[in-house]
Amino acid sequence: MRKNFIFKMSVVFVMGIMALGQVSCSSKTETNVDKEGEASSESQGDVFFQTRGIILSWDDVKKPEVLDWLKLSENAGITTLSVFGADIYSAEYQEFVSKCREKSIDIEYQEHMMATLLPRDLFKEHPAYFRMDENGQRTADFNCCPSSEEALSIIAANAKVAAQKCTSSNNKYYYWLDDGGKRCHCKLCDKYNDSDQALLIENQIIRALKEVNPQAKLAHLAYQGTIPAPEIVKPENDIFLEFAPFNRRWDKPLRERDAIRDGMTITHGEYIDALEANLKVFPKETAQVLEYWMDVSLFSDWKKPAVQLPWNKNVFLSDINTYAHYGIRNIIAYAVYVDAIYYETYKNVNFVQEYGCLLYTSPSPRDA
Repeated sequence: MRKNFIFKMSVVFVMGIMALGQVSCSSKTETNVDKEGEASSESQGDVFFQTRGIILSWDDVKKPEVLDWLKLSENAGITTLSVFGADIYSAEYQEFVSKCREKSIDIEYQEHMMATLLPRDLFKEHPAYFRMDENGQRTADFNCCPSSEEALSIIAANAKVAAQKCTSSNNKYYYWLDDGGKRCHCKLCDKYNDSDQALLIENQIIRALKEVNPQAKLAHLAYQGTIPAPEIVKPENDIFLEFAPFNRRWDKPLRERDAIRDGMTITHGEYIDALEANLKVFPKETAQVLEYWMDVSLFSDWKKPAVQLPWNKNVFLSDINTYAHYGIRNIIAYAVYVDAIYYETYKNVNFVQEYGCLLYTSPSPRDA
């Protein structure tokens, strides 16, 4: 009861300030420069949710004169931004990264990377690098054959190159498997489930990343086929769970176990059970949730003009309480299509402020 009272009072306080337009949920982190010259944020004291991140496209951030995502993020206490689709060598992008550093906002690169790490044009001469489908045919449609040592060596080498090109300011790396990709069914791989096969690849990548950054940490994305926990393969040290319940509903909280999205087969309860199973394999201390509460692109069916976000603060509050219950302290969410046109059309992006500030002020579950 005490925890609920404190939590409700903190929400009322923050929302009251927001109504006046004066909110600033500064994370108050200091920035050090490590021996490699990279900025890194220090511990945030009593703030429970240590990572409060947002994933955007370059189109979302490239018109700060209309919608200034850096100012918006700073005021909302956002600790981390991941921006995809940018020319990382352009002056505009480098200026953006520099300003993020000035504001102690970490920069990450979260993308599906398998086609980059193992180029599809290798298939013609090396079909054994690629997965075998259910009919016994090699195909370059998705991912790779995790039992191919040559394929894993190429993937690892290219991951090192990518890490040196796209420098993470918090030592976290994300080389996701193909979106909606399928597993390999060859005789050597068929005993492994999708998550096991992902770990075979990720274990190779993290070993390579350690050669260029001893502090490197690599995400295991639990998403679609990899939502079930690994059953055979164990993660190397510094592989962390990133749990993404993509096929859930966003008008119902995860704690409603029977809730199920139209056209989908997985219930909220099954997502929670999968989270629990994954947390028996991966440490909860580093586990991260990837959510979609603010993903206008998803609600727009990835088509423009974008719809107005059906932001549900009550669902969001319930969900972060659920995640906190499992000891998860790192949250990141998509907000793609929240761009200059969106702001000019709907004149309201207050949900970003609510997202960041409510994460920042959320009490620890130990306050119960």
